[in-house]
Amino acid sequence: MKLAKSHGLRLERIKSSPRFIDGTFKNTHATTQLQKGTGFSTFGEYFTGKQTRSPPAPLPSEDPLPAWQQVPETGLRTTWLGHSTVMIEIGGVRIVTDPVWGNRASPVSFAGPKRFQPVPVTIPALPKLDAVIVSHDHYDHLDYPTIVQLAKIDVPFFTSLGVGKHLEAFGIAASRITELDWWETATVPRSEVTITAAPSQHFSGRGVSDRNHALWSSFAVKSAKHSVFFSGDTGLTNEYEEIRRRLGPFDVVMLEVGAFHPSWGDIHLGPENALKALKLLGGGMLLPVHWGTFNLALHAWDEPAETLVKLATADDVKLLMPKLGAASEPARIEVLDPWWRNVRLLPG
Repeated sequence: MKLAKSHGLRLERIKSSPRFIDGTFKNTHATTQLQKGTGFSTFGEYFTGKQTRSPPAPLPSEDPLPAWQQVPETGLRTTWLGHSTVMIEIGGVRIVTDPVWGNRASPVSFAGPKRFQPVPVTIPALPKLDAVIVSHDHYDHLDYPTIVQLAKIDVPFFTSLGVGKHLEAFGIAASRITELDWWETATVPRSEVTITAAPSQHFSGRGVSDRNHALWSSFAVKSAKHSVFFSGDTGLTNEYEEIRRRLGPFDVVMLEVGAFHPSWGDIHLGPENALKALKLLGGGMLLPVHWGTFNLALHAWDEPAETLVKLATADDVKLLMPKLGAASEPARIEVLDPWWRNVRLLPG
């Protein structure tokens, strides 16, 4: 598919962004995507590493539809649907983050990282959605076949500045797209719930010719009584302290923990840095995302979860890690169930 380009008012907004410098978007701090001198060793590890990068069987999951038919009594409920896709129910609205139902995180349907875990519910079976958040334009966050299906549903999209060009190309009407620069806020229609774009430390692009032509963001979702933070993709940045001051505190903090590697520079968190980020954000219950769905890294498929549990236990951090599709009200979660271990112990 030909890459979309920004033009008109969208292009003018991009050019006026403080983050758009010398023709591309830039992180606040200088970052690296690959540590110098590590390319050869990383390439070798890809082919010779002994990690089990996919589980021997599908992970256990639940059908969320029965739970979704009931209003969350506490006013806040989250349902992890795989990777960075989460249904957030807050202030009487339903919001889905980075919806990916496609089989591959790839520009083509016949190659690239393949999903090893199905989504526990189909798009046609979803209850009425009030908003969709797309953090940035990478293939494991902005999925063409998913957007084509969502184009048939009258739901507004909230995304980072410049990403709207892709959404329009995929069939989403311009009137349904709200693009936000960092610290800009929009309100979900017919509600009091607000969505604010905030800093993250990453990059963008769907091909060799559009690197960093669209922005990447984290997002804060707020109702009168609750607040949720969604990291999108990011490395560790002290900008999380400013997010805490301006948008916190948060009931639930959704941070990426998977698809990380020490040589990959400053653009992903991993479990250890996710806990550091949580502290900078002022705490809250941690819902780890960006794991358990695609083989995108060199670590074992369950390493993010196992490492996070070990570190969080030592730091007395409260984790929200329900099974895929399990609709959970964070205020009622008391005991962590490491459900993924049943799959890890299977022969494979």
